[in-house]
Parts: sequence; C-alpha cells; structure tokens
Amino acid sequence: MTDTPTGPDLSKVALPKDARARLADGRKRLFTSDLTVNEFLLVKQAGFRPVGLVLGSSVYHVGIQLGKWSKNMELDKLSEAMYHARDLAMTRMEAEADALGADGIVGVRLEIDFKEYGNDLAEFVAVGTAVVADEAPPTGTWRNNRGLPFTSDLSGQDFWTLIQAGYAPQGLVMGTCVYHIAHRGMLASLNTVGANVEIPQYTEALYDARELAMGRMQTEAEVLAAEGIVGVQLLSLPHRWGGHTTEFFAIGTAVRSLRDDHVIATPTLVLPLTDGPSR
Repeated sequence: MTDTPTGPDLSKVALPKDARARLADGRKRLFTSDLTVNEFLLVKQAGFRPVGLVLGSSVYHVGIQLGKWSKNMELDKLSEAMYHARDLAMTRMEAEADALGADGIVGVRLEIDFKEYGNDLAEFVAVGTAVVADEAPPTGTWRNNRGLPFTSDLSGQDFWTLIQAGYAPQGLVMGTCVYHIAHRGMLASLNTVGANVEIPQYTEALYDARELAMGRMQTEAEVLAAEGIVGVQLLSLPHRWGGHTTEFFAIGTAVRSLRDDHVIATPTLVLPLTDGPSR
C-alpha cells in the first residue's frame, strides 16, 4: 500500500546467500518453472522466455488486537500486518526476478502457512516464473511505471490471450481487511430462532469489510496507472482468529493497453478428454 510511483531499489534487497547462488547457477545452465506444459508453450508463443522460478518468503509474527464484543470494526493492526508480510515476500520475489534480468513474473501464487512451532507465526510465500520478453512493446518497456518487473497471477492461457488482445499486465494488486464481526446478544438470537430472516448486522459487516479490501486493491492499481483489473478474486480467510474475525482479501492483475486496436481471437471450442482440473 503506497502512494509513491517509484518502487524500491531491488538490487539492494537482501536475499539469502543460497538464493543468490541458485539464481547465478540458473543463469548459466537451465531455467526452472512451475508453469504447466501448456502454459509454458503459450507464454513462449506470446513472446516471453522463462528464465527461472523466483520466490520470496517472510516468516512474520502477527500481533494481537481484540475487537469489541458487540461492535463491527476493522482490526487495523492485523490488516497492516497482513499487508506488510505479503509486501516483504512480493518484494523479495521481485528482487530475484530483477537479478535474472526479467521483464516480469507470471503465474504468481501467494500462500500463507501458520506454523505450529510458534504462536501467531506465519510464513508468507510469493512464487512465480520470471520471464524475459523477446521484443520491447510499443510503449518501450514491459516494466511498470514504478520500474519493477510486472507481476501477474493469470494462467498461461489467460496471459497469452491478454497479450494477443493488446494489453499488458502491470502488477498483482491486492487489498486486505481483517474485520471483527460483532456478536449478537442472547435476546436477538432468540428472536430469530427458527425464522427465515436477514441479519442486517452481519450483512453490513461483510459488505463493509469487502468494500475496504476492494477499495485498497483499486488504489494500488491507480498507483500503477492501470486501465483496469482482471481476474479479481474475493477471498474470505479465517486463519486462526476465531469465528468472528476474518481476513477479506481482494487480489487481481492490473492491466494497461499496448495499442488502441484490440483484436480478440475468436474463441475455439475445446472438449477435454479428462475429468481433471485444467489451468
């Protein structure tokens, strides 16, 4: 969450010694990637060459903040912690991509794993495939207006479609809000036993939390001077804070136009021969 158009100096981001050795070794030998075969080939056809799997990690102690029993409210201290930890992981992943001379990172995944060996300790991980473009775009560079490699959580298929239609990803944008949903009193609970009735107190709380998360995601896209956000997901993540405290997380890929005409390929019907999920 920042208002400055200039990104951090990625060359000064501290990376573990082993990570730097892995990156240096990868540049001399072969690339690694978590893209599927189809995604790899489509990313290549879109004009990008994978140069290595990049990741960033941060083990973070998430503090404590208690909400009032009967009041809907954001727990801003926890929201700030979730933002900061993800930002640390994302910046380290971008630093690895920068060390490989990448123009961007595709197929980014953000994961959180609360650890058993420490109260309120969680590892935040960002991982994706760094890519280098065969050619510069009409705008001159694939990097965003903050001078950082673009990031995107789109699948290889969606990335190919986006590029073919004349759009470029600018960055993975996100908004988070950790929200305490008020408890209902015993009398209010008894009045609705067995009845079909909306609970406005809960409806307003969930609306408010999602609006805060969406608004923050949109603000991040505006900082990148994006035209829009595609592939938005709205997630409700309870983590370990109990039934009345939840993180509402909005995430998507900010995009901008590469050219004025957007010729979109005619969709082709494909019938899968398996029942498994496709990417």
